[in-house]
Amino acid sequence: MHIMDKKTLRIIFMGTPEFAVNSLQSLVDGGYNVVAVVTQPDKPVGRHQDTLQASAVKKYAVEHHIPVLQPVKMKDETFLEQLRSYRADLQVVVAFRMLPEVVWAMPRFGTFNVHAALLPQYRGAAPINWAVINGETQTGVTTFFLDHDIDTGKIIDRKTFAIPDDADVEYVYDGLMRLGAELCVETVDRVIATDGQVPAMPQANTADLKVAPKIFKETCEIDWTLPAKRVYDFVRGLSPYPGAWTRIDQTEGATAKSELTLKVFRTTKTQLVTTEAPGTMIIKGRQLYIACADEWLSIEELQISGKKRMAAADFLNGMRAIVDYHCLPKHD
Repeated sequence: MHIMDKKTLRIIFMGTPEFAVNSLQSLVDGGYNVVAVVTQPDKPVGRHQDTLQASAVKKYAVEHHIPVLQPVKMKDETFLEQLRSYRADLQVVVAFRMLPEVVWAMPRFGTFNVHAALLPQYRGAAPINWAVINGETQTGVTTFFLDHDIDTGKIIDRKTFAIPDDADVEYVYDGLMRLGAELCVETVDRVIATDGQVPAMPQANTADLKVAPKIFKETCEIDWTLPAKRVYDFVRGLSPYPGAWTRIDQTEGATAKSELTLKVFRTTKTQLVTTEAPGTMIIKGRQLYIACADEWLSIEELQISGKKRMAAADFLNGMRAIVDYHCLPKHD
């Protein structure tokens, strides 16, 4: 006979984006006792930053009458007192910030995280993007207990997810969001079944660990000197958000006309060998090609600064034949 069941185990859920909502919803729909939610403070948005936007997790929690805590600082004593007042047995973290020990060690059964990768690989803030960028054919989700370092705690369980060669981040994100929700519930069930004594394995620290650091604008600039397969994976690993980009110049004769920033959302591998300089753009029929280190890459969808995302054919309709385009080298 177990001391706890899903209606008496007191759970505090911590998360912010849409990715976390599926896990929270699965717990609520499953009848688990979520006593409070912790999420980021409302974010200023709009031209004048005068409108506050609630996180996806907060919106869900408010709609389902779950108390919401939004600390600016995780070590703030007022917040810690509020957190203690809920007497949580377990904390569940999905896509949230790093927690101090005073928070993750508070519940008697500890705190587990749902991470969108197969740990120990891809520790960090952007595991889905980097798995696709690196051309992985498989990723997954992992639940693990939090400890002092980021994404290094003992592993409770994992589920794998196949990455098709033509999949972009949106496809993988959606798949891992659903898979993570399944694993979240299964992990809570393990906590209940073992009265909090869940078996967990230390992570292996091998020499070939791949990391998943936060992605910034400069991270997303395309390097056309790479092989076509690398550029192809890079583009889909950043599509649809935040989007891989490149700078192109337009020249008329020997005179530079202007410089444009172009986001690239979808490409196709051609297996057509090129000897042109990387970044060279050519048009054949109504198709746009850009030279990589070894092959031409066909550009299918793109976006010019200030314009909407469009098919490459629509972009070509606005180009004049006398104007040559060339991708500029990636910034150092």
